[in-house]
Amino acid sequence: MRNASRLAAIRKLPCVVCGRSPVDAAHSNQSSHGKGMGLKACDSKTIPLCRNHHVEYDQFQKMNRSESVEWFAKMLEKTERMLNIKHNEDVF
Repeated sequence: MRNASRLAAIRKLPCVVCGRSPVDAAHSNQSSHGKGMGLKACDSKTIPLCRNHHVEYDQFQKMNRSESVEWFAKMLEKTERMLNIKHNEDVF
């Protein structure tokens, strides 16, 4: 499912790996998240990655497919926390 407001919010965050900006809204590569031949995963399964880390993730340069599933789950959780903090700035 497409969600333009989520993608815009993701693009305002720093890279979840290195903290750099600008970032891409990187979609999950997992079929369980709706990814298929010629199809992107659901926008709810996106994380902010700088261009270098996006390429590394998409091309499995630093981890295999099964490792990337676990890694993506951790990065998605981190992304959700980052979005919650950004939306609730009065928390601090």
